[in-house]
Amino acid sequence: INNLTLMALTIASGFVVDDAIVVIENIARHIEDGMKPFDAALRGASEIGFTIISLTASLIAVLIPLLFMGDVVGRLFREFAISLAVTIVLSAVVALTVVPMLAARWLRPHHDETRLTVVDKAMTAFDRLAQRYGTALDWVIARPRATLGVFAFSLLVAFALFWFIPKNLFPVQDTGQLRATVVASSDVSFAQMARLQQQVATEVLKSPAVASLSSAVGVDGQNPALNQGRMIINLKPIEDRGDLTAVTTDITDLAAHVPGVQVYLQPVQDLTIDTETGLTPYRFALQGADADAVNLWAGKLADKLRDDPALIDVNTASLGQGRAVYIDVNRDAAARLGMSSLTVDNALYDAFGQRIISTIYTQSSQSRVILSATPEMLSDPQALARFYIPIGSGNTQVALGTVATIRTGWVPLELSRQNQFPSASIGFNVAPGVSLGEAVSSIEKIESEIGLPASVSTDFSGAASAFRSALSNEVVLVLAAILVVYIVLGVLYESFIHPVTILSTLPSAGVGALIVLALSGYGLGVIGIIGIVLLIG
Repeated sequence: INNLTLMALTIASGFVVDDAIVVIENIARHIEDGMKPFDAALRGASEIGFTIISLTASLIAVLIPLLFMGDVVGRLFREFAISLAVTIVLSAVVALTVVPMLAARWLRPHHDETRLTVVDKAMTAFDRLAQRYGTALDWVIARPRATLGVFAFSLLVAFALFWFIPKNLFPVQDTGQLRATVVASSDVSFAQMARLQQQVATEVLKSPAVASLSSAVGVDGQNPALNQGRMIINLKPIEDRGDLTAVTTDITDLAAHVPGVQVYLQPVQDLTIDTETGLTPYRFALQGADADAVNLWAGKLADKLRDDPALIDVNTASLGQGRAVYIDVNRDAAARLGMSSLTVDNALYDAFGQRIISTIYTQSSQSRVILSATPEMLSDPQALARFYIPIGSGNTQVALGTVATIRTGWVPLELSRQNQFPSASIGFNVAPGVSLGEAVSSIEKIESEIGLPASVSTDFSGAASAFRSALSNEVVLVLAAILVVYIVLGVLYESFIHPVTILSTLPSAGVGALIVLALSGYGLGVIGIIGIVLLIG
């Protein structure tokens, strides 16, 4: 702009036209010299533009296993895959637009560059490495048969490692908290359960790794039955207590000092996919139209699973039987006295249902008045026979024993349903050093050995079900991703062979990844699959 202004002033000042032409030629020369880097950048961008677009499509295709992963695990990581795909697209846009402009602005001819000594040494080392790589590449390309043999061998090794590597869902986190479930006999009372829970809490607090705990008993959203209690155990910082496995073993040994209860421990995880809580992290469910048949075969299967060394803490929590009191009302005798079944129900609810009969208000608070029977009537079922029921206007009362028979029996502590059919849940945990995949295979083997009838169907639930669904179609999805990448690279190179040359490096990379996962002790899980997918990219 300054040069154009100078030219206008020169012409306006009366200079000859030849001088103005000279000024214009100088301006044009400067503009042409200044546009050369931008022209070079645009030519470079046009040359690699199709390559960048093709590789972007290839990288997005690699994310197919994450985008189409099923069940709960797929929904958890679908946002991650979509975010990564959007990032790749934005990277391609930047590579085609911003990068050429920055190259034209910043890059200079080699003779104009002044580099630091450290940069010169680094570039020299990089050139030496590139030269050695080129020599090795020439040596490999000169031996195509041996190269294809190594490719085939690494492919077989990769499939073998994938087949035999221990498989899990997620690695166990040490969040500093343990969830404990205390289970007593099915006929335990609330008062006795509270005493047992307090004894377990006292023993657990003796562990030097425990900082504090919270405890709860009674039937609520967490405890499905009266014979179960819950605890949240807060551990000390990891530098003050050591490994989580050793801490869990120590707490389990301390809780074993309390007779009459069994304690199940689970580490609290930041990422959970279970919709319900159980005694153990994994569950196996049986269901059918006949509840008795379901309970019978669930008991047989649980007995077999307890003998399997790959499984520990095998339990059948939903099969417990509790004591119940039955009141059989003689309707004819009750009708002669002017008493209805509704009257009996209301009187029993007044005694045992915690009915609110009044509220006492003060200046700063309010208190509810709860109607309840006397303690001796709550502890003895036969005392119900001396429970008086009002009749008529309420001035006359009749003992319940005169119109009803009191008897005791057994009932299930909970009625379990799955898909609207009676079901029985078997909880289990994996033994130390055993992967979840091995435990699932053991259960399937034992299930086939005992010969379950066709009327009883089985299925894993919770984390075990998510594990099977997450790993069932991952091999197909990975192969589909590789096929899409092959097609895209084939279009890019206009060849059927050159894409194979590039993809031939994947088996060796997969072998290395699987070996590292096996040596780390975590095995192949969802996180490992994500890492392998990104490695392919």
